[in-house]
This record gives sequence, C-alpha cells and structure tokens, in this order.
Amino acid sequence: MQSLKKCVLLADDHAVVRNGFRMLLNAQEDLEVVGEAANGREAVNMAGSLQPDLVVMDVTMPELNGIEATRRICELAPRTRVLALSMHKDGVYVREILKAGAKGYLLKDSGEDDFLAAVRAVGRGEGFLSPGVADAVLNDYRKHVTNPLDLLTSREREVLQWIAEGRTNKEIAQALNLSVYTVEAHRGRIMEKLNLHSTGELVRFAVRNGIID
Repeated sequence: MQSLKKCVLLADDHAVVRNGFRMLLNAQEDLEVVGEAANGREAVNMAGSLQPDLVVMDVTMPELNGIEATRRICELAPRTRVLALSMHKDGVYVREILKAGAKGYLLKDSGEDDFLAAVRAVGRGEGFLSPGVADAVLNDYRKHVTNPLDLLTSREREVLQWIAEGRTNKEIAQALNLSVYTVEAHRGRIMEKLNLHSTGELVRFAVRNGIID
C-alpha cells in the first residue's frame, strides 16, 4: 500500500523561490505542495486552515517575520512541523527560530538533495541542521547556556563520569554495552561541547561540577 504524501506549505516572499521549491517538491512521490504564502501573516492563516504536515518557512519576510510566524503556527497547528530556511548563518537566527518551535534550519544555498533530506527529516518529526550553521549554533549555545552540563546529553554525562573515574574507552564500552568507537565519539563531542582539550581538564571539570568527588 502506497504511503500518503506529506503536505507542504511554502512560505517565502519571493515568487521565483516558491516556484522552484514547488516544482522540486511536486516531482517527488512522497511530497505535495498544498499552498503558498508570500508573508508570515499569510503563512499563519494558511497553516491554520490547511493544517499541513510541514511548513517551509523563510526566516525573513514582510508583515510578520518567520520567527514570529513559526511561534504562532506551532500554537495554532501543533501537528504541523516547521523547517526554517535562511541565508543567515548567525547563531542568533537559528536559536530564536528553534526556540519558536522550528524542527530544522536549512541554509538557502544548500543543494537540492540537502533540501529534500531536510524536508523529509522534519516531516518525520526529526531535527535537521545545515552543517554550515552547526559551529555558529554551538558557539551561540555556549554563550547563552547557564550550566555547561546542559550542553551534554544524558549519555554524554554518563560517559563523562566514567572518564573522570579513570576508566578506559574499552572499559566504558563494556560497561555501557557500546562499541569503543561510539565511546570515542562521545568523548570527542564532550570535549568539543565543553571546550576542553585533555583528560585532565575533563577530570577537573567533573570535580568542579560535582560529577565525582
């Protein structure tokens, strides 16, 4: 049995951009454009009436910007997911529209494959972030987070404790039923997120933050 198509609403103040997106999406077997909005206010009204699966939302639009439009759509149509689209790589834009409820952020200079991958990921309820903004987001998050531990996932905090207790990657892998490669990846992400550069710094961080005595 063929799966139902995901219904997409396009919100962009440039008709040429919307036309390109519509042609690309309608050429896919699993996607269908059901409406187009030229500004944020239209996007909110159309999302409320159409209840699409997904809105492709330009961040910068007249009358009502994409950030505020996203916030209102998430309240008005909670089942509708928003993929933000922007030329801006600045972390503040990403932070604000994700706070407003968007599930993904794609740069406008991305290729067609990345665009379709983002649409499908967000349509499934997954997050999507353009690689080009990942560093900006991480740096922005570091500046605004109050507790550095909030940067880490639950699993990363668990791995951090094992590292701080002096366990090897192999011992951690066995204890947590993970591969050594996965443990190494966790270690790398922990050090990157906390801006630490050695095991000694990790241990001192863990002591300062009450993870170990």
